[in-house]
Amino acid sequence: MVESRCGLLCSKCEWGKKEGCVGCIAMSKPLWSDSCDIKSCCEEKGLEHCGLCDDFPCKTITDMQEDEDDNRIEQCRIWAVSQ
Repeated sequence: MVESRCGLLCSKCEWGKKEGCVGCIAMSKPLWSDSCDIKSCCEEKGLEHCGLCDDFPCKTITDMQEDEDDNRIEQCRIWAVSQ
């Protein structure tokens, strides 16, 4: 099940659970900010998540990845293959 536009696993996010976040796919704007470049880009292109984009992985998602333990790019690849 796709949980976000960027590959973040919202179901594993303790901060989001405490704040009542339901994930960016279900929200008109992110809980954590006024906007999200990844969310906006996917929605403008009519894509469920980044892994479905012809430009994936682009600079925007690569720059968003926090560290080597951040697996959102790999998660988007997994979602893309399973669709």
